[in-house]
Amino acid sequence: MTTDVASPEPAPAAPPDPRPDRLRAPREAPAAEVSRNPRTGASARGPRHTEPRELAGLLSAAAGDAARIAATAPALRGHWLRTVADALEEHAEELTALADTETALGPDRLRGEVGRAAAQARFYGEVAAEGGWLDVRIDRAGPGGPGGPGGPADLRRMNRPLGPVAVFGASNFPFAFGVAGHDTASALAAGCPVLVKAHPAHPLLGARLGTLVSDALRAAGAPAGAFALVTGFDAGLALVDAPEVAAVAFTGSQTAGTALVERAARRPVPVPVFAEMGTVNPAVLTPAAAATAAGVTRAVTGFVDSFTLGQGQFCTKPGLLLAPRGSGAAEAAAGALADVRPGWLLTEGIAAAYRQGLADLVAAGARPVARAEAADGAFAAAPTVLTAPADALRPGSRLLEECFGPVALVVEYDGTPHLRDLLGRLQPSLAAAVASGGPADPDLPWLVDHLARQAGRVVVDGWPTGVATGWAQHHGGPWPATSRPDATSVGAAALDRFTRPVAFQNVPEAALPEALRDGDPWNLPRRVDGVRTGGRS
Repeated sequence: MTTDVASPEPAPAAPPDPRPDRLRAPREAPAAEVSRNPRTGASARGPRHTEPRELAGLLSAAAGDAARIAATAPALRGHWLRTVADALEEHAEELTALADTETALGPDRLRGEVGRAAAQARFYGEVAAEGGWLDVRIDRAGPGGPGGPGGPADLRRMNRPLGPVAVFGASNFPFAFGVAGHDTASALAAGCPVLVKAHPAHPLLGARLGTLVSDALRAAGAPAGAFALVTGFDAGLALVDAPEVAAVAFTGSQTAGTALVERAARRPVPVPVFAEMGTVNPAVLTPAAAATAAGVTRAVTGFVDSFTLGQGQFCTKPGLLLAPRGSGAAEAAAGALADVRPGWLLTEGIAAAYRQGLADLVAAGARPVARAEAADGAFAAAPTVLTAPADALRPGSRLLEECFGPVALVVEYDGTPHLRDLLGRLQPSLAAAVASGGPADPDLPWLVDHLARQAGRVVVDGWPTGVATGWAQHHGGPWPATSRPDATSVGAAALDRFTRPVAFQNVPEAALPEALRDGDPWNLPRRVDGVRTGGRS
């Protein structure tokens, strides 16, 4: 999800990075964050940075309570998360107003996102209590058991929490992917303490959320080390280096995400980094869908609505539309752009990168088709539709890289072989979409199969900017869309990132984790001697 190099990121006024492949600190790191209003550019002092001694105490508390949190019944951890959800809803109006001053995303969008974050927390609590993510398997000793020629053996296997998790939230979803967002809730659900690095795009909101989450967890009876908020660039890097931290979850730019992966790999004991970064998400208009003017208008209007939603600051934004030659898709997109209401980007850095990105796309061979009026104010953006010849989509071209903000490219193709060739030039992505002529569209089978090889989610006759939190959701993709193509940052499987399997052989009952004991005290779904059993009805 390419955002404003989501924590770690320097202060907004920092100059362009001459070494974009590395994390960087401000030239003179301030003692506190700076809160900026995207509409006016006005600034206010934010929370102070976490000092090394303070961070050491937070890490020690997380490590000290990790075993207790892991041993807590999943149903009780579900109660912790429900309490967090209640706190978010109780303070929804306060949080909405505060977030709007730092993001300019609008009260309606932000109020809905607070509700979404609360619903997420409750969902992950339900997933924790259901227990299937523990993947409990028991092969008991006895005739035909797992012991083989050497004699009977009792084998019991389950997923165990990794330990403290460092979370780096996103700038563009201050609630859903922020301090109390998906990574925090899923890690707590999996039995891991969480230390969240607050994002500098909304530091006052981050501090308030940190207080609410801490207070809610304490009221629910969670150990003190279950959650902590840290602030500042140096504190974020120290989290990645800390031996107490067992995993890192990150949502942000490809540059910062890759740097975190490399940094974690250089530790004496490397840890996994689950970085959701994002690339260009393609959409395809099939010949059947383009057979009528109404079909083109319907599809292209949805495309424009999707890539301009939230001023294009979605990791799932469709950034490229491949349309049949002569379909008039670019012209239809230009017409639909006239109905788009412009707004503001999250930070000064994002706004500057957007303007530079537009210039770079034009230099790489794109041509503006339409541009909406920009809003008044500091970090305003002009929504834009570009087009380019198909032969400009070459490996290494800027046209194949994400431009974060309300811009998208329309490129025409000549028949199925040409379309296959163009799709093969794209980077893997979080999502891909197909606007079809209906269930009988002859191009759907091969397109869905092809796109599934290079995207984490394939959408037919819809748009990918909405990511539902559910049991079947996958929000990830092959590198470089994410650092781990097997992982999702949204949905029930998000808990899997923060566990590892352990087998226990011939371990006495009293020494086993509760989840593996014969009496099934946690009432979990289990596979015993190959037969599924237990769990909630």
